[in-house]
Amino acid sequence: MDHSKHSGKDQHSAMKHDMNAHDKTAASHETHEGHNEMKHEGHAGHGQAGAPGTPAAHEAHDRHKGHADHHSHMVADFRKRFWISMIVTVPILALSPLIQRVAGLGGSLRFGGDLYVLFGLSSFVFFYGGYPFLKGLFNELRSVKPGMMTLIAIAITTAYVYSSVVVFGLRGKVFFWELATLIDIMLLGHWIEMKSIMGASRALEELAKLMPSEAHKIMPGGGIQDVPLDKLNTGDRVLVKPGEKIPADGDVVAGNSSVNEAMLTGESMPVSKKTGDKVIGGSINGEGSITVEIKKTGRDSFLSQVIELVKEAQESKSKTQDLANRAALWLTVIALGGGAVTLFVWLALMNRDFAFALERTVTVMVIACPHALGLAVPLVVAVSTAISAGNGLLIRNRAAFEKARNIQAIIFDKTGTLTEGRFGVTDTVVFRDGTDEKELIKYAASVEAHSEHPIAKGIVGSSPETYPVEDFRAIPGKGAEGRVNGRDVKVVSPGYLRENNIRAGDERIGRLASQGKTVVFVIIDGELKGAVALADIIRPESKEAISLLKGMGIQCMMLTGDNRQVAAWVAGELQLDDYFAEVLPHEKSAKVKEVQARNLVVAMTGDGVNDAPALAQADVGIAIGAGTDVAVETADIILVRSNPLDAVAILGLARATYRKMIQNLAWATGYNAFAIPLAAGVLYKAGILLTPAMGAVLMSLSTVIVAINARFLKVEKRN
Repeated sequence: MDHSKHSGKDQHSAMKHDMNAHDKTAASHETHEGHNEMKHEGHAGHGQAGAPGTPAAHEAHDRHKGHADHHSHMVADFRKRFWISMIVTVPILALSPLIQRVAGLGGSLRFGGDLYVLFGLSSFVFFYGGYPFLKGLFNELRSVKPGMMTLIAIAITTAYVYSSVVVFGLRGKVFFWELATLIDIMLLGHWIEMKSIMGASRALEELAKLMPSEAHKIMPGGGIQDVPLDKLNTGDRVLVKPGEKIPADGDVVAGNSSVNEAMLTGESMPVSKKTGDKVIGGSINGEGSITVEIKKTGRDSFLSQVIELVKEAQESKSKTQDLANRAALWLTVIALGGGAVTLFVWLALMNRDFAFALERTVTVMVIACPHALGLAVPLVVAVSTAISAGNGLLIRNRAAFEKARNIQAIIFDKTGTLTEGRFGVTDTVVFRDGTDEKELIKYAASVEAHSEHPIAKGIVGSSPETYPVEDFRAIPGKGAEGRVNGRDVKVVSPGYLRENNIRAGDERIGRLASQGKTVVFVIIDGELKGAVALADIIRPESKEAISLLKGMGIQCMMLTGDNRQVAAWVAGELQLDDYFAEVLPHEKSAKVKEVQARNLVVAMTGDGVNDAPALAQADVGIAIGAGTDVAVETADIILVRSNPLDAVAILGLARATYRKMIQNLAWATGYNAFAIPLAAGVLYKAGILLTPAMGAVLMSLSTVIVAINARFLKVEKRN
């Protein structure tokens, strides 16, 4: 067995969250908030800097709550502006000459100065309802990134200014009712869109809500006092009653229970906890009361680190998003140019009046808004990172995650990844007829139950029950013996047999030894009854994971420090494509390079400590079995559980995420390719003519479709 891995695991378990990385993440988050403020203030139109700033000392989930409150405020703001503008639009429609004619009212609602009243009401809707878009125009021009807000603001400003000039003397027709309905529909569209965006990040909100508000702290005198979480310190002890949430990461020091960690690790079955076991803050205690000694609080806690990593992933650079941003910028330029061309064509070539040409121009600019294109990738990013976090799949590096869809080969570290990292019985050989395999193991386990040797523990773990033992004694370097049910039982090594000239004489023993397995023999009352073979137990999920990866067209390989016989046995059992044995920790990155030299895109899966150079060398580094220590600096992706099926899930998610991005981008660009000519009036002779309001409906519908499609992204849970 690769014992170096175990020391690495111990070192890994002791790792603390790197505060420098945390500070970097916080800075990245602040930058992102600034970007959101620039991008979304135009939406919200409340003239504030968004939600109240949260002090840096607050915990990560509190900061996320503040961020969510900011979005909630924006949703409420759009809702309020929509309803107020909608109410004011009713008299605007009633006073509009065109609407009166269509409704058959003639001039019954006309009165002296009615156009000035219409102008006043429309001005209110323009400045109050249109404020988010006007402010967005200012922000986009200030950052030299014209986009959706620029197009909408130019469209409504053009309609408003032209109509106002008509009221005060210019010959033409007013666009006030079109202006009002356009603003109403844009507000409604943004209201629905923001609700969709909030829904997209709800999985992360659920993570942020996991922590309880108080803890039952056990005081020095033995009493219990309910205290807020921020009053808990490392070393404090808390009582967790049945059904309550565990308030912080720690170790169980008294009691037994089962704990539901599904929202944190994706493990659907409750996990049994006893004295000495670790528990995660935010998980739900089961049927028993337990006393927990606090080991991590605040930013060092598992939940806080998960939320920070999710934020970091959502904010990290995405090549696909860069493509979408460039496309959105070009679409803005095309829309502005298309609007100018539309105006020229209808005026100069088609000899239509200015009001008609202007209406077509406004419709082109509204319908061409690149909002769906701008949201196509970010919404998928938000969904994939937040939902995956709830399943114990943590994405640190967006670019590497996107590259994961192209993985052609995956290299697994053996010990603790494909195998369980512990000795267990793999084969039982019976030499004498009439001896039952289960009984042989039971006798061996009864003797070994008194030994602390790893081989002994492996044998004991394979037998559900044991017999009482008398006169137990160790045979130094060779095994152990004792009296079981009145019979003398010895469990010994091959060396004991050689010393005592005992021949096994069974070809099966040679075959097991050639596989690198450890073989011990069972002697009962002086007679050799059988043998037990032990090895590092292959995880039950490993075979399924390898099969699924091969089905995805990915070559599966293994790295191990174990001898070639053990590696060959594991590779054969799992039907791996290739394996590398007797590899020292510092040589692992060279093996990754060797596979990359075959012109393959390579993922490396290991524990993140001894495997750090290999994780860094691989195109995608996946740290598996990180548990509550998620600060694995060299990994691009962190899998909380030691389950190879999670590696399948994350690669499958990478492919599904890319498909969603492409679907959204295809829809957004395809929609504009169809909608812009339609808005310009190419089907006018066929009787199809879009108003600015109808253009706004189609634009908003396109954005909502992109948002809803992003939310259909799912992580395939594997347990």
